[in-house]
Amino acid sequence: MRVVIAGGHGKIALRLSTLLSARGDEVIGIVRDPDHTADLADAGSRAAVVDLETAGVAEVENTLRGADAAVFAAGAGPGSGVARKESVDRAAAALFADAAEAAGVRRHVQISAMALERADDPEVGEVFAAYLRAKAAAEDDLRARDLDWTILRPGRLTDDPGTGRVHLAEHTERADIPRDDVAAVLLALLDEPATIGKTLELVSGDIPVDDAVAAVRS
Repeated sequence: MRVVIAGGHGKIALRLSTLLSARGDEVIGIVRDPDHTADLADAGSRAAVVDLETAGVAEVENTLRGADAAVFAAGAGPGSGVARKESVDRAAAALFADAAEAAGVRRHVQISAMALERADDPEVGEVFAAYLRAKAAAEDDLRARDLDWTILRPGRLTDDPGTGRVHLAEHTERADIPRDDVAAVLLALLDEPATIGKTLELVSGDIPVDDAVAAVRS
């Protein structure tokens, strides 16, 4: 399988690249900074240097052409402001989906976030509210498309070692989840067509990843 990952230098993306390449898949990571090429190579991924904030559909389409699946794992990051929540978390997601449609890449997995309903809560702050609204808009945009999409909403991300055990459901209480386990679930979702058209929330739990995905399927 050939997989293109937007936000290829992100912590989840690098973990997913390692898992994909370890089983023999071809991985291409879209990055803005050419200095990140070596990090992607270490994870078994080939870098495509494309700035999703300034690129047009045709440039991204060229990177996606011939792929079997697309994963949107990009994000503006915790140090960014309101404008970049809009330009990355929403607009870049829509651009990536536009390019996937143009390239004929139907399988599309998008990383979102939990608690999107808190965008109007004054306690979350202006920047985090903008982030939640951008993620919600990106979800709505993807759901309206004729793509084989799955949306994954992880809980609070940690760098703790993965346990391989998760709780995956349409709705769950927000809790922590290691990035290792998010990557493992993404891998399983890519392989499971029965998760197409589903929006799933993910936190740590007691169920092995493959069993958790199978439970969603059934």
